[in-house]
Amino acid sequence: MRDVVEIGLGKTAQRGYHLDDIAIVPSRRTRDVDDVSTAWQLDAYQFGIPCVGHPSDATMSPASAVRLGQLGGLGVLNVEGLWTRYENPAKVLEELAGLDEEARATKRLQEVYAEPIRPDLIAERVRELRAGGGTVAVRVSPQHTLALAPVILDAGVDILVIQGTIVSAEHVSTTDEPLNLKEFIADLDLPVIVGGCTDYKTALHLMRTGAAGVIVGIGGDDWSTTESVLGIRVPMATAIADAAAARRDYLDETGGRYVHLIADGDMQTSGDIAKALGCGADAVMLGEPLSLCEEAPAGGAWWHSAASHPSLPRGAFEVAGEPLGSMEKLLFGPADEPDGQLNLFGGLRRAMAKCGYRDLKEFQKVGLVLDR
Repeated sequence: MRDVVEIGLGKTAQRGYHLDDIAIVPSRRTRDVDDVSTAWQLDAYQFGIPCVGHPSDATMSPASAVRLGQLGGLGVLNVEGLWTRYENPAKVLEELAGLDEEARATKRLQEVYAEPIRPDLIAERVRELRAGGGTVAVRVSPQHTLALAPVILDAGVDILVIQGTIVSAEHVSTTDEPLNLKEFIADLDLPVIVGGCTDYKTALHLMRTGAAGVIVGIGGDDWSTTESVLGIRVPMATAIADAAAARRDYLDETGGRYVHLIADGDMQTSGDIAKALGCGADAVMLGEPLSLCEEAPAGGAWWHSAASHPSLPRGAFEVAGEPLGSMEKLLFGPADEPDGQLNLFGGLRRAMAKCGYRDLKEFQKVGLVLDR
């Protein structure tokens, strides 16, 4: 039974737990690290590591998305970002990378993202992703899905990601025709990932739309301001576990249709990734950690997609720092610091081996303990 706390007369709150609040419990068995597999599969597409690139322009360019795919992950390009607003955004990204703590970074982000989206550039970027080989995935917001979907689909993507801060299966509007996710997905012949969501009910309803994957979380990290702007904070360990419970019920409901969970937020280290997967996620969406690699297009600066919102930005701008190394080093090492920020998926493999699990599906059964 979930711990419910009375916070005042007639008002209760459920207790939730962050990834920092829990730890993994090793089992009676250990396993050789070379016998551990971090592979996973979404629909017909196979990946060597459970890593999805958060679609921020700070980390995902056509080139870096392709590189992540070459290393076994899934790069996702934002088709509402700088790469579809500017023929060559290199100068804009260079300027943003050079902003310091005194700069009015949010104002500048709003200015550069005020440039209109160009459909011809959407098609061009998809061609660049396709030319790089691997799986082609792009992100669009729910608000612009109906308008941009024809261009995206004509360009020929493999996976469509419909992502907002909070996405529901039932959006109500008295002014606009809302996106009906279930009808929209039913008309497509490619897998769709939707999210974010933060609780059991929303996850279950998103699964019922026919989505192949559901994003759990809102990309929360030290630079996210969603809590101060909207009052929304996501305890990721609880959110992932609740979504995993929704998946179990949906499996029973459908007779075996499996929906993949992608955890987005509260992850900086290999230990965080291991705990998210241990809570029930199939993969993790990494943003800020990927900004620390040499291939990051913003040169080490970091901002969320919502940080450039024209009227209600939600995300601070992180000033560029020195890269920790190549993307390959970030993902696979070798690490030369003991803080878990390098060799992220080598660390995951080691955690799985120490606990005796040979693949990600098995590792979802790992024991957890509260240690705070």
